Amino acid sequence: MRIVVKIGTSSLTDAAGRIDEAAVVKLCAEIAKARGEGHQVLAVSSGAVAAGMAALGLAERPRDGRTLQALSAVGQSRLMQTYNDVLAPWGLVAGQVLISPLDFFERAQYVHAKATLNRLLDLGVVPIINENDALADAEIRFGDNDRIAALVAHLVKADLLVLLTDTPGLFTADPRLDASASLIEEIRQVDAELEALAGGAGSARGSGGMASKLAAAKIAAWSGVRAVIAAAKREDVLADAVAGAAGVGTVVLAHERRLPAKKLWIAFAVAAEGAVVVDAGARRALLERAVSLLPVGVVEVRGQFHRGDAVELMTTDGEVFAKGLVRVSSRNLERMKGCRTEDLADGDPVEIIHRDELVLVP
Repeated sequence: MRIVVKIGTSSLTDAAGRIDEAAVVKLCAEIAKARGEGHQVLAVSSGAVAAGMAALGLAERPRDGRTLQALSAVGQSRLMQTYNDVLAPWGLVAGQVLISPLDFFERAQYVHAKATLNRLLDLGVVPIINENDALADAEIRFGDNDRIAALVAHLVKADLLVLLTDTPGLFTADPRLDASASLIEEIRQVDAELEALAGGAGSARGSGGMASKLAAAKIAAWSGVRAVIAAAKREDVLADAVAGAAGVGTVVLAHERRLPAKKLWIAFAVAAEGAVVVDAGARRALLERAVSLLPVGVVEVRGQFHRGDAVELMTTDGEVFAKGLVRVSSRNLERMKGCRTEDLADGDPVEIIHRDELVLVP
């Protein structure tokens, strides 16, 4: 099998934010065991910011993006040094891969990232993947490494995504507050009720939480990849996830339908900046004939957005049924809405959203 395993900051560091070498040893031992059984393993590892905090003596995680990026630059080398030292006794070599969400969106970068990761696996290297936080254009965002892990699973056509965290999985309620809460062992379809159960952000040392784990599992499911959310401290957690052992964690089953990478990005990885309300005819054409959205089908523009932003498509009664990247700003679309192609001004795009950049919302 080809396995992507993601481990979060709270599972890799101690209460002071220092890298917990025992936790890294446990993870690497499980990776080595999986490698010995013939599996290929890629690790998506958080922890750089927390390691940077410890190195610089900071007790609390800063909120401003520039400081977070600086801390990532300090901590990333320390994180990789630990992985290299711990993997060496098993004869394994770690390879650092710093990646950003845009590597899954720009075609040339996507192809390059795929080729590099495949070559590393061919050479027997264990890729240690992290977001390229130090040079990111925007602030470090909530749950990016969870999403990146899911997108990497799609990129390399993984068989399994294992999301390791500090809880055994998703529960029917918060087990800290409700003694009757039980582990949800299998999910066939991620819906709004499950997303509500997942709640918000995680620990003070990390940036994610169960919500981001469930969102990543949802991406994996629509990539045709089985996902498991499980406790990093569980013995043989990786082997149990591979074997499909009962109670290993929360298993999110793969869908038969597999979305292409660009549409996965549009559907799950970028936030909608606004909404475009379309008439019944346009909705029917988009659903049944997989065409592009034209100005004539637009009846209302909601919010402010720019060319290239993601927007939701909805019916006049508020049902969201699709999402896509617009080729015109909200200001210009307000002027163009309802116009037939022959009535458009020179320079106006004929297609508001091209069919290759539009995805029906799962």
